[in-house]
Amino acid sequence: MNPISLASGVVPEFGPVDTIEAARAGGFDMVGLWVDPAEWTVAHTRDARAALAANGLPLLDVEVIWLKPDSAMDDHRKVIDVGAELGARNVLCVSSDPDHGRTAARLFDLCRHAEGSGIRVALEFGIFTEVKDLQHALGILDRIDHPLKALLIDPIHVDRSGSSIPEIAKVDPVLLPYAQFCDAPAERPDPSDFGAVIRDAIDLREQCGEGALPLAALYHALPPGIPLAVELRSEALRDAFPHPALRAAAVAEATRGWLEAHA
Repeated sequence: MNPISLASGVVPEFGPVDTIEAARAGGFDMVGLWVDPAEWTVAHTRDARAALAANGLPLLDVEVIWLKPDSAMDDHRKVIDVGAELGARNVLCVSSDPDHGRTAARLFDLCRHAEGSGIRVALEFGIFTEVKDLQHALGILDRIDHPLKALLIDPIHVDRSGSSIPEIAKVDPVLLPYAQFCDAPAERPDPSDFGAVIRDAIDLREQCGEGALPLAALYHALPPGIPLAVELRSEALRDAFPHPALRAAAVAEATRGWLEAHA
C-alpha cells in the first residue's frame, strides 16, 4: 500500500512538533511541515529535528514556496534550507506570477539551490494560482532543464481545473515523486470568485470516498506505490476533532480504508 503522509494543512492551527506527534499518534508513515520563512527560527528547526527523530518519521515535504512577482528569492531559499536541515524529500511550490517564463526561471534557481539536499522542487497547479491546470504546469516544467524539478498532483485541483486524468497517466513518473490525496464535493466554486475557490480548498475537502471526485481513476493514473500526502483541509474535521492526534487518526483510518478497497 502507498505510504501516507499527514499534510500540514490537516492541522493548520498547530506547530511543527504537534504536527509530527499527531502524525505518529494517528498512524501515518510520514509527515509534512509548513515553513513560514518570516517566522521560522533556529529553535523551530532544532525542535522539529528532535521530534522527527523521536517519532521515527520521514519528512515527505515542506511548504510552501509561493512565487509572486515581488517575492524575495532569499525567503524561498530559506524554505529549502530548512527542509534540507530536516531531511525533507520535497518542497511544494505554487506561483501567482502571470509571467510563466519568470516562474520557470525562479523554479530553476530553486532547483539549483536544492542541489545536494535530495529535495525535489514540486510545482503544484490550481485555479487559485497563475498555473491554472496540468498543461500550464507541464509547459513551465518543460522549460526547466534540471533533474530536481517535479510536478505535484492534488485531486481537488485536478477536478476544479478540468485537468485530464488520462493526461496525468502519461506524465513521466520521474516527475511525480509524490502526490496529494483527498476527496471533495461535486459542486465546483465559480473560478472568478477567489474567496469561494479558497474556501473550497481550505475548508470543504472531504475524507476519501465521502466526496464526488474520480479518485479511483486518478489513483490508478499515478505511479504505483508513490507516497500520498493526505491534504485534507476541512472545517468539519477541525470542528469534530479539535485534538490533532485524534484528527490525524480519523484521516489516516479513512484513507487507509479507501486505499485497501481500491488497491
